[in-house]
Amino acid sequence: MSTRIIIIDDHQLFREGVKRILDFEKDFEVVAEGDDGTEAVSLVEQYEPDVIIMDINMPNINGVEATRRLIDKYPEMKILILSIHDDESYVTHALKTGASGYLLKEMDADALIEAVKVVADGGSYLHPKVTHNLVNEYRRLASGEQKPSSNSLADIEYRKPLHILTRRECEVLQLLADGKSNRGIGETLFISEKTVKNHVSNILQKMNVNDRTQAVVVAIKNGWVQVL
Repeated sequence: MSTRIIIIDDHQLFREGVKRILDFEKDFEVVAEGDDGTEAVSLVEQYEPDVIIMDINMPNINGVEATRRLIDKYPEMKILILSIHDDESYVTHALKTGASGYLLKEMDADALIEAVKVVADGGSYLHPKVTHNLVNEYRRLASGEQKPSSNSLADIEYRKPLHILTRRECEVLQLLADGKSNRGIGETLFISEKTVKNHVSNILQKMNVNDRTQAVVVAIKNGWVQVL
């Protein structure tokens, strides 16, 4: 069964570029395209897609509002937001309305394909740069809410979770917290992307979390990674 995809973006050239990338994947099928959030709602009713790739900034109804309306009507709908904005306020707003992922338009083809696959499988996907910004915001808020004398995130003793992860998995977890992509992790550790994916899969299973973002948040709370 192929993954049925709808692309919603008011920039035709960008939309065509995304479609061209997805068409190279034999398991993907772009069943429809649209220009704005209003059209997204009608297209979903007509084509019943597995994943919607939607721009956040569009005329009439923007991507976030369209996501809210779609999730209200179809709670299990998988929506991947595309944006030029890496500010955490945009990300959190999109996720709160029910989006399954947030991808920056500066992404490469591999990141787009990976994001669609993860979201289609029921997971969550955040662009590595977005993850890094969310981690920094988490640190800022946590530090601001605590008294200087208490243990803030910056004061937590850094301790590797060797009771559940191998040393290599600890290294991968740290690089996830640094906001690196699978390719970036592979280049840093001199291992293949396939090996990185295997390590990430093992980390998620051992930590009992659904995606890499949850893994990073849990690791920060437990002081398992350094956030500089």
